[in-house]
Amino acid sequence: MKFASRAGRAATRVEDGLTVAALGAMALLPILEIALRRLFRFGVPGSILIVQHLTLVVTFLGAAIAARSGRLLALATGTFLPERWQRWARGFASSVGVGICAWLTVGGIEFVRSERAGAKILVFGIPSWVVVAIIPIAFALIGLRLAWLASSRPAVRLATLSGLLLPLVLGRDATSAGLVGPGVGLILAGGALGLPIFAAMGGIAIVLFHAQGVPAASIPAAAYTLTSFPVLPAVPLFTLTGLILASGHASDRVVRVFDALVGWLPGGPAIVTTLVFAFFTSFTGASGVTILSLGGLLLPVLVKSGFTEEFSLGLVTVAGSIGLLLPPSVPIMLYAVRAQQPVDKMFLGGVIPGILLVGLVAAWGVRQGLRIPGARKAFTLREAAASIRGAVWELLLPVVMAIALFGGFATTVEAAALTVLWALFIQCVIRRDVSITRDLPKILLDTAVLVGGFLIILAMALSLTDYFNFAEIPTKALAFVQQHVHSKYVFLLVLNLFLLIVGALMDIYSAIFVVVPLVVPMAAAYGLDPIHLGIIFLANLELGYLTPPMGENLFLSAYRFDKPVLGVFRATLPFYVILALGVLLVTYVPAMTLWLAR
Repeated sequence: MKFASRAGRAATRVEDGLTVAALGAMALLPILEIALRRLFRFGVPGSILIVQHLTLVVTFLGAAIAARSGRLLALATGTFLPERWQRWARGFASSVGVGICAWLTVGGIEFVRSERAGAKILVFGIPSWVVVAIIPIAFALIGLRLAWLASSRPAVRLATLSGLLLPLVLGRDATSAGLVGPGVGLILAGGALGLPIFAAMGGIAIVLFHAQGVPAASIPAAAYTLTSFPVLPAVPLFTLTGLILASGHASDRVVRVFDALVGWLPGGPAIVTTLVFAFFTSFTGASGVTILSLGGLLLPVLVKSGFTEEFSLGLVTVAGSIGLLLPPSVPIMLYAVRAQQPVDKMFLGGVIPGILLVGLVAAWGVRQGLRIPGARKAFTLREAAASIRGAVWELLLPVVMAIALFGGFATTVEAAALTVLWALFIQCVIRRDVSITRDLPKILLDTAVLVGGFLIILAMALSLTDYFNFAEIPTKALAFVQQHVHSKYVFLLVLNLFLLIVGALMDIYSAIFVVVPLVVPMAAAYGLDPIHLGIIFLANLELGYLTPPMGENLFLSAYRFDKPVLGVFRATLPFYVILALGVLLVTYVPAMTLWLAR
């Protein structure tokens, strides 16, 4: 037993070390490429290909580590069940997950064999199958960890392994046995009860493809196409930048700046909260990071300033996602990758709509602030200047990114790597808030877990998209919509309602990966600009963070502040209505999006 425990800890250290090394190399290679190109007019041979394949490694290792700590993205609907039933629901979902992971592991091994037979070489003599092998390894680890975390009781863990029968039953002869419907239904039931989203998508893709006689290796093969997206490595790099900033005292310095500049206005603390959350969410790309790290700092400030607890709770919950339309937002980059649009155009398209939504939330804070009696703090030029001097390095970060990206000095991935370098320079050298040896490995690991949790959903969504195209679903959906909707403006209204429903049922990453391929051809048929469509899409999905039953921000706030979920939702309702009006403005006034982008 002691030997097994030591072996497990050693394996964990190896897994963590490989993940940290892969993400660290992803950040260093683009910087080295820029330096060599500028100084000697040549770069690192195959650096782009290396970084793209490291993204695959970080995705699957990060997802495996997320499974180890129970942090894979899943629907929260199972938490609505009575507590005595939740244990059974968790066991059922885990059992289904084990079966799907086993099926994906077998498919991954088949794909590795085909890559090995093809003898494809990446760079420096490294065969592609060596990197591809991470796919079945990760699926096997995830399946084992789902079984382990299903319960603390060995008997229940063993019973969960009964899910290994799933590929045997459904994989027997899906067409003649008519098991496609029951198979998809079983997986959807598991998804509703807590099955990780990636497993639900991958399982449905396997069942549907199997019914057509397509082998399970097609799903890992589709996941491998992650390496064909040249912009995708920027996603983990910008996320790493945000987490580096969130790990020190950068938030305190940025709060001081906004407090000095706008804290004297009516509702000043509410404005400060909105701006600070928008600033950090635009870099982390994850509302959970800002709510968990900044919520505890700013909620007591709001209450102490005279705002009601309900208003303060609603504001902190809403502000967690308020910066998702502002560059360098991760959802914007993922949408650009999925819809095959230029990232820089998408960034520019989101600026004015993003400022509008931030302004609407801040304006509601001003209105509430006017009702609070008592004198407000005075504006002092000395404090404003001192706060800016104190946070000048943090405030220069968006400037560095903009100059690198829009000035033509660097590609999107290189600009993202530069922001990582700048954040490290601030936190490790200037501020000394972060230790390279003590803190940085943990930050790299947290980034990999966060990124792996949603990029593995993209990997599985790619296989679902392949099936949609195989079954001509986008073409059929377009024909149906054109038959019943003849006006562009009616289509926009229907699109908004559809996306609100999507946001209520899916997290923003799942929606980007699954729904975008369906709506892009429809929007093109009605003459909708693809950049405008992207901002409409993301603005609606921003509301999804506040919409039950998925509503990630609702659950995070309930967890962080120990409040009932329904109470948190009630606190966000006024903001929800305001943001919905803002989304309609973004939808029907395309110039807001296209003026900068075009």
